[in-house]
Amino acid sequence: MAYDLEEQEQLDEFKAWWNKNGKLVSSIALLVVLAYAGWQGYHYWIQSKATGASNLYQTMLTTEPTKLEEIKTQVNQLKSEYSVTPYAGRAAVFAAKAQYAANDAKGASEQLTWAIAHAKESSVQAIAGLQLAGIHFENKEYAEAKKALSDIKDPGYAGLKDNMLGDVLLAEGKTQDAKQAFEVALKNLDTQGRLFQLTKQKLESLGS
Repeated sequence: MAYDLEEQEQLDEFKAWWNKNGKLVSSIALLVVLAYAGWQGYHYWIQSKATGASNLYQTMLTTEPTKLEEIKTQVNQLKSEYSVTPYAGRAAVFAAKAQYAANDAKGASEQLTWAIAHAKESSVQAIAGLQLAGIHFENKEYAEAKKALSDIKDPGYAGLKDNMLGDVLLAEGKTQDAKQAFEVALKNLDTQGRLFQLTKQKLESLGS
């Protein structure tokens, strides 16, 4: 009987506690369930976006480079509907190449600028930065070229970045600064690569 009374007291205490805190507990439990459901829904949405973007990107890669309007339509769709995926940035770089080949340097620059700002992969941002700097360099827009290079943060592209910086500085007549840039580039380039040898030759041609 003592056990039954103790059990009843505990039950009464629980009922009293529940009457006081039950709504709060239920609300917290509901929030947890909703948060989990939301996370699951977001995860599914991201996966769905990635699949759609991948399919469109693969279609874009197989499009003839001469079909520029078709490529523009594809890249615009990727940027507007699938910007949360890495395919949008890659597509912008691909489209820039096609537009540049079609003598549309302005359009190519716009694609590359978008990729630098919105690409989800630092490597794609770096590639876009190098290509944009190259366009500015060809147009003798040296300040803009240096700005594009300075925005490259991926350490894997440090050698390429400093090699191009050396070219820009040399074109500006800043020989000593160019030599320093080439020296830094050599530290980050593959010693067995062709660019390493070319950079070394450029540095040697400038003398001591």
